[in-house]
Amino acid sequence: MMTNPGNRITQGQFSFLPDLTDAQITAQIKWALKHGWAVSVEYTDDPHPRNTYWEMFGNPMFDLKDPAGILMEINNCRKTFPHHYIRVMAFNSTRGGESPAMSFLVNRPKKEPGYRLVRQERDGRSMGYTIESYATDKPEGERYA
Repeated sequence: MMTNPGNRITQGQFSFLPDLTDAQITAQIKWALKHGWAVSVEYTDDPHPRNTYWEMFGNPMFDLKDPAGILMEINNCRKTFPHHYIRVMAFNSTRGGESPAMSFLVNRPKKEPGYRLVRQERDGRSMGYTIESYATDKPEGERYA
């Protein structure tokens, strides 16, 4: 049984591991570039599992072949949005479409408030459940400050 005692967001690869160092991030980027994948940097302050479309930080780096340039873009995003979740996405376009082949977090807020389960009584005897982030109780831009 896997546990998550820190109540951390567990999205993408490596999510149950400790935060990746810059050297480990660079190694993953090298691996993605070796496979010819385009890399992009995205951020959000609402990491709900169904929120798949995060804000892009700059354009996807289709032609960049140096992991140092991508790490520089990650660090610029960290400086601009220090209290947001930041992830690296790698896209595989070999079959003519852009499908994500890799996704992992490279930044997270110091305090992650987690989620609550909301139960709703529906028609008859059925029950519905919704997951809501505690962070969304505050307005956008103030959630992790």
